[in-house]
Amino acid sequence: MVAQKKSEVVDGFLIKYHADGKSRWSKGRSEDGVPIGYWEWYRKDGTLKRSGHFEAGDPVGEWITYDQNGEIYKVTDRGTRSD
Repeated sequence: MVAQKKSEVVDGFLIKYHADGKSRWSKGRSEDGVPIGYWEWYRKDGTLKRSGHFEAGDPVGEWITYDQNGEIYKVTDRGTRSD
C-alpha cells in the first residue's frame, strides 16, 4: 500500500510534502480535488524542479523543468485544453 503524502492548505494553496513529511513536494491551488492554475514541484533539497499551469485538471501551456541550479533545463508546450 502506498502512503498518502502529507498535505495542508495555506493561504488557499494546497501544499504537499515529500515522504519525509518535512520538505515541500508541490504547491498550487485546487477546486474539488482538481488542480487549477499555476503549480510548482520541488526536490527534497527545496530547489524548484518543475512548474506549469492546469486548466480544470489538465496541464496546459508551457511547463518548465529546472536543473539543480535553478536554470531552465527544458520547456514543454502542453498546448490548450481540449473540451
